[in-house]
Amino acid sequence: MKLDRQQGFRDKQLNKQEHEVRVQSSRTLFHLVRFYWRRVWNGNPPDFYLLGLGLITAFVMGVPIFYVIWRSLFAGTDRWMRLLDSRIPELLQNTLLLTVAVTTATLIIGVSLAWLVNRCQLPGRRTWQWLLALPLVIPPYVGAMTYVIILGPRGWLYRWWTEQPWLAHIEFPLNIYSFWGVFFALTMFTYPYVFLIASAALRKMNRNFEDMARSQGLTTRQIFWKVNLPFLRPAIGAGAILVSLYVLSDFGAIAMLRYNTFTSAIYYQMGSYDRISASVLSLVLIVLTLIILWVESKTRSKQKYYQTSNSYREPELLPLGRWTIPALLYVALVFFLSVALPLIVLIYWSNIGIRMGALDTRFWGYVFNSVKVAGLAALISMLFALPVIYLKSRYPSVISKVIDKLAYAGYALPGVIVALGIVFIFNQYITWLYNTFFLVVIAYFIRFLPQALQSGEASLSLVSPRVDEAARSLGQTPWKVLFTVILPLVMPGILAGGALVFVSSIKELPATLLLRPPGFDTLAVRVWVEAREAIYHLAAPAALLIILVSILPLKWLLKKY
Repeated sequence: MKLDRQQGFRDKQLNKQEHEVRVQSSRTLFHLVRFYWRRVWNGNPPDFYLLGLGLITAFVMGVPIFYVIWRSLFAGTDRWMRLLDSRIPELLQNTLLLTVAVTTATLIIGVSLAWLVNRCQLPGRRTWQWLLALPLVIPPYVGAMTYVIILGPRGWLYRWWTEQPWLAHIEFPLNIYSFWGVFFALTMFTYPYVFLIASAALRKMNRNFEDMARSQGLTTRQIFWKVNLPFLRPAIGAGAILVSLYVLSDFGAIAMLRYNTFTSAIYYQMGSYDRISASVLSLVLIVLTLIILWVESKTRSKQKYYQTSNSYREPELLPLGRWTIPALLYVALVFFLSVALPLIVLIYWSNIGIRMGALDTRFWGYVFNSVKVAGLAALISMLFALPVIYLKSRYPSVISKVIDKLAYAGYALPGVIVALGIVFIFNQYITWLYNTFFLVVIAYFIRFLPQALQSGEASLSLVSPRVDEAARSLGQTPWKVLFTVILPLVMPGILAGGALVFVSSIKELPATLLLRPPGFDTLAVRVWVEAREAIYHLAAPAALLIILVSILPLKWLLKKY
């Protein structure tokens, strides 16, 4: 008995020692994890709520990319080889040819217009600055619809051509359903990206450099190529990347004009329920997008030009002389083709549609649906943009950088790829939300959150970190500081970003087509459906309303550029 008691005592002592060792090890591990956690955040980690919102945003934004990669990697060798032999080469050729052609044309048009408006004595140049930016408010699929009405089979120009006795025996030479039709439509409605950025760069150029070059005997043409153009290269690169990404992601104009690229092929594969092939094509398109972004970043890093003079002088306006009339005709022609003519067509058919009762209860139902999903997307974007930009600004680390990069991923993805990822997740795991309009809202959030981020980030950069420190010293947690102190200060920028998200959501077409529940139509969907059926008196009022709504943020955009 005595030996048993002694053995029991020893066992208790051993158990106690083992427990103390485990507790000590746990404490050591806890302190080690805590040390490295603080080290990752440079000694200033955020609280759980703030980081949680940022991680949720990053997860939602990364879902389309992760889904496409996962499904395409397990698509099978046979499917890959079949697509590589049949579809991918043709799609790659069509997509690259269109992207290069439209980007080159927009650079030529955008830079030349920016030079005439900002650096030359062009009559009414301040008015032209506003007018030439208006194509931004016309979605390319709306512009494509107007040119189908004008140049398409049985269109206005076709009917005029056949009514002329001296032309009746000659075949109508224009075919809007071709590469050149898509090229023309996309060029006319995307050149303002280059025009606005190049205009901003031209207005900031220092006249001293030109005067110095002129004192060395250089002519105006030589100064442009050797002085002005190097300073313009970063702006040209920024405009080129915006246009290229837009062409890669566009669906409406391309599909309406019956041209086959990756986006249209992905959409039709989704329509035939072949999601695996759609994911393979999506992966190729994502890789193509990443290559373009990589090339642009490498080119930009080698083309940095600085204006080091402290004595800034506004650039001198150059007289046009005998080139005044040709320059005016050129500017007016671009404005007529990109703005005036499409608006004339839309107003003409809207007038017919209104007289025929197009503005009925169904039309206002489409308006309500558009406002509902776009408004919810704007509200969610404003809510989740603030934690992301706050983490990036006040808590810089590897984690916050990854969250920021993923938050911007949706902007480079076409709407069809975003829709593909959402369909998979909700069809497999969150079935109770499948076939609801909430999927459309989530797609808008993924696509356009970067617009809210850019606007909010600009506002937050004007708020000193000392404001946060003062609030924290009073015992406020980081997430309370964010919503009670910082939010009121950056509210104008957040609201501006929300307005941009709202307008972009109103115009979004491919994600809406793929994700809308049965019977849920928006203005963009009705423009697409009615235009495809050539019922223009019903499509035109919806298209015109989209344009009128889109004019609202243009003033903010012109202030920015």
